[in-house]
Amino acid sequence: MAISNNAGIDPSLTPFFAPQGIAVIGASRHPDKLGYGLARNLIQSNFQGVIHFVNPRGGSLMGRPMYTSIVEVPDPVDLAVLLVPAQAVPRILIDCGERGLRAAIIASGGFRETGAEGAALEDECLEIASRYQMRLLGPNCIGVLDTHLPLDATFLPPPGPLPGDVAFISHSGAICAAVIDWARGQGFGLSRLVSLGNQADVNETDVLAPVAADPFTRVLTLYLEGVSNGRRFVAEASQVALKKPIIALKVGRFSSGRRAVASHTGALAGQENAFNAAFRRAGVIRADTSEEMFDWARALAWCPLPAGRAMAVLTNAGGPGVTAADALEVNGLHLCDFSPETRTALQALLPPAASLNNPVDMLASATPEQYAACLQVLLQAPEVHGVLVILPPPPMHTAGAVAKKLIPVIHESAKPVVIALMGERLIQEAVEHFRAARVPEYRFPERAASALAILAERAEFLRRERQHLAPANPAAQAAGAALLRDQPSGWLPAEATLKLLEAYSIPTPRTILAATPQQAFSQAEQLGFPLAMKIASPDIQHKSDIGGVLLDINSPEAAARAFTELMERARVSQPGARLLGVHLQPMLPAGQDVILGAVQDAQFGPLVMFGSGGIEVEGLKDVAFGLAPLTVEEAQHMLASTWAGRKLGGYRSLPPADGEAVLQALLHLSRLASDFPALHEIEINPLRVLGKGQGVVALDVRARLSKVSLSQP
Repeated sequence: MAISNNAGIDPSLTPFFAPQGIAVIGASRHPDKLGYGLARNLIQSNFQGVIHFVNPRGGSLMGRPMYTSIVEVPDPVDLAVLLVPAQAVPRILIDCGERGLRAAIIASGGFRETGAEGAALEDECLEIASRYQMRLLGPNCIGVLDTHLPLDATFLPPPGPLPGDVAFISHSGAICAAVIDWARGQGFGLSRLVSLGNQADVNETDVLAPVAADPFTRVLTLYLEGVSNGRRFVAEASQVALKKPIIALKVGRFSSGRRAVASHTGALAGQENAFNAAFRRAGVIRADTSEEMFDWARALAWCPLPAGRAMAVLTNAGGPGVTAADALEVNGLHLCDFSPETRTALQALLPPAASLNNPVDMLASATPEQYAACLQVLLQAPEVHGVLVILPPPPMHTAGAVAKKLIPVIHESAKPVVIALMGERLIQEAVEHFRAARVPEYRFPERAASALAILAERAEFLRRERQHLAPANPAAQAAGAALLRDQPSGWLPAEATLKLLEAYSIPTPRTILAATPQQAFSQAEQLGFPLAMKIASPDIQHKSDIGGVLLDINSPEAAARAFTELMERARVSQPGARLLGVHLQPMLPAGQDVILGAVQDAQFGPLVMFGSGGIEVEGLKDVAFGLAPLTVEEAQHMLASTWAGRKLGGYRSLPPADGEAVLQALLHLSRLASDFPALHEIEINPLRVLGKGQGVVALDVRARLSKVSLSQP
């Protein structure tokens, strides 16, 4: 019965998924008690291992003896499920440890979720488990369920889920019961269900590999309120996602808690952007709703993957066809152009009034046979990568009859087909046929198009070349370490920040600090004209906000006057700020301005940002994030997913800019952020992008150092 101990799977978790014997501690004879429900589910699930019941009052339950203590329970027993008052759990865990058990599910509540006293009780349980080398699932969880083993170690009300191929891992116990009932109503089954509860020990990352190792599981779905260790989650999920799809519903998007930051990068790098970057790195598909997660799961479990994003729509009504076309475009797919051969084949099957364009409108008179024959033509066409079939109730036939004709064609194809089965009462027979045949059906074209898009995304993920991270540069790292070694925490001096960028091959303009108007006069002559002049202060990070930048300085006299003006502006607007003087820089040619930044995230480590620069970056929010260090593919994706990146190739009267230099600067900055976890945040705003082949220059940069380094995974 034990699962194979594949590489990467912790053998200490085996008893949770393939126990030889289970002891229910807190089993009850009262039908209204959870301990009764757990005992009932274990018996009715037809679990093939040994089941033991434990209750200090003794007696019998369902024809089986109830032992008064776990100490009395005979072998085999390798998993205990505890449903007893929270205060009694530590003592029982000690008994389990002495008995030799190394795995326990604490289904009881009353722990960390109740406050400080419960948290202390949970910590005590964890200490006991550590002492006996025991793994704990929970507390405050529903338990585990496997429809194929079979095993139901939960107290949820019957009926349980149908056997299926979608696993569900959840931080919430309450949602498990709803998902089981909803899945039955939707006609798809679950393979495994794992309720994690408070995660005192076993967490979402721990169970990824053992759940994925289940041969009956084709897709993993996750309901997450967070992750226990972000970098470990990314590393583990990255391996699992190469074998089986992972879809995550991450809730708590709009948490008001945010660390204090001064840069645009830090302000925009909230929890959700960090999760988006982490999920993309790991290959985890992020859903926005529960319905979306399971819509996608069914498609991934039941459909082959497409070779591309060119889709066909087959319908018997024009309006739904247009809706489908729009939905495909919204989801990043497109309608393919039919070849003459495909159009000729369709023409032979349909009446003259039918539309042979894409979407194919067969008209309301379409028969089941025409549906099947036209679908076969589309699936055989090389230009078609997948098909969305729309089936409102046909006026002259039943939807069930159409479904029965379509199913054999779908099963014979190596291309995905999803069904928009529109209606309710008149389509129920078709619903049952499609579900029994494991063909994903949805009520409206928008949901069907979304599922097709996820199939394309998964196919592209698997085809994507596994690129290496931005390579380390030992010389740059040594230079950076020397620059940062003696720096105090807080904002780095501008000179040190510029040298740090130069060490990592990010070009900066020549910069001179003037401490007096006289120095500004003489240094301006050295640099040449025109000049830019900026207030120099470790306490003023957003210089433009206080009028601390003057451009197009054209003479030494103008430089001296600008010095006095900038210092006066700073004294008035920031009376407590330390003023070091004014920085002078040569004015650069016109170009495109973008922002690059990096910030240390408590969960996932350094996050790198790219987007539209300038003073309105937080308002525009045209930004993308990635985990540092980046791969080339990730950096390219960040550029391609923002308007700032796309217009580097030229737009209307805007000439093409040096996109390759931006890409390299982004990779170098990601390596810098990765090399120095104590570099809390760094931002280049703007990075001036010159013409094609002419490079980039970091016009303004600020960096903040924290002596508290984030721990490595």
